[in-house]
Amino acid sequence: MPDDIGRSRGTDYFGIGEELTAEERDYWNRARHFVDDEVLPVINEAWEEAEFPRALAERMGELGLVGDGIVGYGCPPMSPMAVGLVHMELNRGDGSLGTFLGVQAGLAMQSIAMLGSQEQKEQWLPRMARVEALGAFALTEPEHGSDSVSLETTARREGEEWVLDGRKKWIGNGSIADVVVVWARDTGDGQVKGFLVEPPSPGWTAEKMTGKGSLRAVWQAEITLDGVRVPEANRLPGAGSFKDTARVLAGTRNAVAWGALGHATAAYDIAITYAGERTQFGRPLASFQIVQERLVRMLAEVCSMQLYCLRLARLIEQERLTDTIAAIAKMNNTRRAREVLAEARDLLGGNGILLDFHVMRHMADIEALHTYEGTETIQTLIVGRDITGIGAFA
Repeated sequence: MPDDIGRSRGTDYFGIGEELTAEERDYWNRARHFVDDEVLPVINEAWEEAEFPRALAERMGELGLVGDGIVGYGCPPMSPMAVGLVHMELNRGDGSLGTFLGVQAGLAMQSIAMLGSQEQKEQWLPRMARVEALGAFALTEPEHGSDSVSLETTARREGEEWVLDGRKKWIGNGSIADVVVVWARDTGDGQVKGFLVEPPSPGWTAEKMTGKGSLRAVWQAEITLDGVRVPEANRLPGAGSFKDTARVLAGTRNAVAWGALGHATAAYDIAITYAGERTQFGRPLASFQIVQERLVRMLAEVCSMQLYCLRLARLIEQERLTDTIAAIAKMNNTRRAREVLAEARDLLGGNGILLDFHVMRHMADIEALHTYEGTETIQTLIVGRDITGIGAFA
């Protein structure tokens, strides 16, 4: 096996790096070197054993990579481009670490930053940015995935407390979090509200999900809330309806598009390294015309995904990102990443299924990215409704 398999080879053929500020290049380099030097040597074992690599997660905090552009409260100052580059690089290393960042910063921290009180922000955001405290985002339920607007978990006010009842599923970090943003429907007005639950708590049960064939190095949980009491001070004051929840979710589709680019970049890096060093019939694999054609097609897909992500970052900077644009980018990049990974796995032959060569781990993990934050079908319905003016469910 080549010693440098999986390491960054450089795919910036359209000069995106020339448009970056010095600070953005620094974030990019910091994340890339972390992946090459610290993640790749150990991640296969963690993935195979389904162990959460907490030391790597904490290292991300030490390197100032956790914050997703939140301003202040000890969060690293990151532009939308820097946020995307960090998500790309972490997923180039491993989808589980990329998912951890998406949950910790993109969902849990952003919920508090966007919808929390001043006291809640000061209490949690600095510690979460340093990964001294872990966060989770409990929205999805056993019977409600993409139709989370129909959630059944309830919140009932009793004096200065709220009583939460219900079940949650697929909750990243849910079994190990210090604070969980729980979304529940207020029985009083029927609106969705957010609450900060601090486990352990009476009535709170969180069981780590097992048997996963994807994202094995990050832990998701199935959670039961049976009369969990939460003080009014732990309610997110800015969360008064599902529209507020959707505001948090909208930004994460951008991160998924960047994450998919990271997986596709990993596939290309692995394939071109392997093809250059593998000998077949007395010649380097890369010397065969059909192999070169496949590598070029893979690179072309990676470059097109890069341009999608570049434009996403610019639109976010201009506050012009819409749900439709985010859905198109998420749908396109996860689909293209699956295709690039399939090419890489095939190009590596039998070695393509070995964890030592990394590509099979990425191939499994992209299936989760393709599904979460809404499947390709759901994204298609979002875009279709916008461009036709007709809801497909009607």
